[in-house]
Amino acid sequence: MSSISAGTTTGTALVNAGDTTGALVFKTNGSTTALTLDTSQNATFVGDLITPVLKGTKEMKTAMAASDIDLSTGNYFTKTISGTTTLTVSNVATSGDVSAFILELTNGGSATVNWFSGVDWPAGTPPTLTAAGKDVLAFYTHDAGTTWNGFVLGLDVK
Repeated sequence: MSSISAGTTTGTALVNAGDTTGALVFKTNGSTTALTLDTSQNATFVGDLITPVLKGTKEMKTAMAASDIDLSTGNYFTKTISGTTTLTVSNVATSGDVSAFILELTNGGSATVNWFSGVDWPAGTPPTLTAAGKDVLAFYTHDAGTTWNGFVLGLDVK
């Protein structure tokens, strides 16, 4: 096992392959937190946990070639509609976790757009999309995609 020196902000601590128990200890602002691994290889935190702050994250923009919104490739999707389109969603987080994405459709009202299964819209009515222009929509689910909440962020966005 290796250690991270005091005062460093990044580093790696490795446990040898085959180890069945061990502890990884973090010390921040005078508070110690340990991640322990028991003989059944169950991890347990001991001590104060600090909520991390994410900085410098970015969204991944994906231009959709087909009609599947693959959440493993990004969370901001663009598509130009040129005929009847049936959208699907894949790689959704498991129930209890949240999957969310933004969908930018160009010319969405020029043809029929069949929404993926389980979309609930405000007032129960899908939006009327722009025939020649850009519409921006948002979706989220917390039950593995059984129910999606869909919202219009902007119609005919210029």
